[in-house]
Amino acid sequence: MSRLRTRTRPPVTLALPALVAVAFLLLPLIGILTRTQWSELAGHLTSPGVTEALRLSLLVSAWALSLSLLLGVPLAWLLARVEFKGKAFVRSLVLLPMVLPPTVGGVALLLGFGRRGLLGPWLESTFGITLPFHTSGAVVAATFVAMPFLVISLEGALGGLKHSYEETAASLGARPVRVFFTVTLPMVAPGLIAGAALTWARALGEFGATITFAGNLPGTTQTLPLQVYLLLQDRPEAATSVSLLLLAIAMAVLIALRGRWTGTPAARKTAAAAPASEEPPAGPPGAPPKGTGPAAADGGRWPLHAEVTGFNRLTLDAGPGTTIAVVGENGAGKTTLLRALLGLTPRAHAELRLGDTDVTALPPHRRQVAWVPQDGALFPHLSALANTAYGLRARRVPRAEARREAQAWLDRLGVGHLAQRKPAQLSGGQAQRVALARALAARPRLLLLDEPLAALDQTTRAHVRHTLRTHLAAFGGVCLIVTHDPVEAVSLADRVLVLADGRTLQDAPPSEVTRHPRSPWVARMLGRNAWPGTASADGLALAGGGRLVVAEPLPEGAEALAIIAPEAVSVHRARPDGSPRNVWPGTIREVTAVGSRLRVLVGSEEAPDLVAEITPEAAAELGVADGAAVWTSVKATEVTLVRL
Repeated sequence: MSRLRTRTRPPVTLALPALVAVAFLLLPLIGILTRTQWSELAGHLTSPGVTEALRLSLLVSAWALSLSLLLGVPLAWLLARVEFKGKAFVRSLVLLPMVLPPTVGGVALLLGFGRRGLLGPWLESTFGITLPFHTSGAVVAATFVAMPFLVISLEGALGGLKHSYEETAASLGARPVRVFFTVTLPMVAPGLIAGAALTWARALGEFGATITFAGNLPGTTQTLPLQVYLLLQDRPEAATSVSLLLLAIAMAVLIALRGRWTGTPAARKTAAAAPASEEPPAGPPGAPPKGTGPAAADGGRWPLHAEVTGFNRLTLDAGPGTTIAVVGENGAGKTTLLRALLGLTPRAHAELRLGDTDVTALPPHRRQVAWVPQDGALFPHLSALANTAYGLRARRVPRAEARREAQAWLDRLGVGHLAQRKPAQLSGGQAQRVALARALAARPRLLLLDEPLAALDQTTRAHVRHTLRTHLAAFGGVCLIVTHDPVEAVSLADRVLVLADGRTLQDAPPSEVTRHPRSPWVARMLGRNAWPGTASADGLALAGGGRLVVAEPLPEGAEALAIIAPEAVSVHRARPDGSPRNVWPGTIREVTAVGSRLRVLVGSEEAPDLVAEITPEAAAELGVADGAAVWTSVKATEVTLVRL
């Protein structure tokens, strides 16, 4: 079904000047087309002077493009990826040839590289190189005016590339140069191609700087634009024909780029075939093949010790095979902690020891710390199999062995049949499993997973959780999992690390955190009501006002958190009689289904919001609906106080 487009009629005050601008740009081109002598076009273009100038133009533009790639690509990367003093000045230098009059550029080149310039005498005396009035001078002039097109286009493409791709590649063991050539450049290829095409076209058409710096010597520096200049004096019809040739080349380049000279990568096409089902292949998950488990990295055991400073301030110790779930509110420092352990953030610094090896001073690619970011960061130009084998290949594992091991990991996670697909051909859940397989296959000593199962449906999540638990049981290192899912925290982790403002609020086994959460956010994540307050003689004075009676009060004045299970909250149509010590009137604000039961959010002016869990039958009897007036009650014995 085609998407309907709304036609907006532009105001006349804007449309008329726009049309005049189009006519202004189009009229000179029409002039060339109408004045071209088409019957003599072939003869003009095949004359000896023109063919020689065309040959020289192609040679000069090819060398100019090569020099621009050699020098401009690193410069674009520097401007896009590195912060340094004087960066604005360097970018201004890059843009300067684009706004400088070409003849002024030629004069500047003459004063810089000429025989009496700053560098010219040294080049001539040391290497015997004289640039003016030589073909190499034409190359230098063309490079000077054309290279900015490549740098600006590529810098824009690099600026739009998420850092997570390069950071993930580094965490898999790839050196910076390997990351640049195997990840960065392929992913910004559209911007690079666009910049290269514009650079070549600009070098092909260069005139002012060339004639000023290199002169106009036939067969040596007389390029096609200079030939047009000479033909205008004696043979204007031939000059028009050659101008048409240059116009056709320029238009062909722009049409081929289809507007991509800004450096924005073209949209990647999704495969026409529908993605495979999220369901993994039949069969129970088993142990990984021999030699492919995480513990098989080098047969070692890798306890963790980390002293983290900066935004995060904590000490982390864990024995081999320990899995730690990291939880906390948004902004608590969970991802910052992982990035500090990777050595990827200035916000926090980690003194990190894995086993007997202090890796603090090592760059990310040498730490053997594998990372799965929230979006997976699969390299879009590589297949699922090549993605999974990337870390092994970065560590110089032979190609055949790396591919066998990668295929085994994909099979274990239920996506082996998708090995030859690109990430754009995978569903979100499939891509997340491939990213997980890639990290496990990299033979890490420390495994960092940032919400690794978030994109999976419930059935697939249970399967992958079981498979992951199987592999982590044999892992000789430590695994940190950032999660917002209490089931993941309880089922996968040996410990739960609760963060608040970058500090450790609680670090305990899942059972302890479940029974006695020390954070209101964690308590709510676990599905419990959590009310902070100050301990009083018979209970808790609530922070927002009101009082809560408890069976086992804490010492008076202590800061505490009251934990109330939703199933311990009773809902009534009228004020209840009997034993409840805590009774509040309220209004139903929301009703949601959780399995076979209903969760009812009740707001009250006398107490904080309270979540109750009731059966559908009880809801029907009470007439539960949004806005209904009800009473809630909690027995004192059903309240647990946790000292903060």
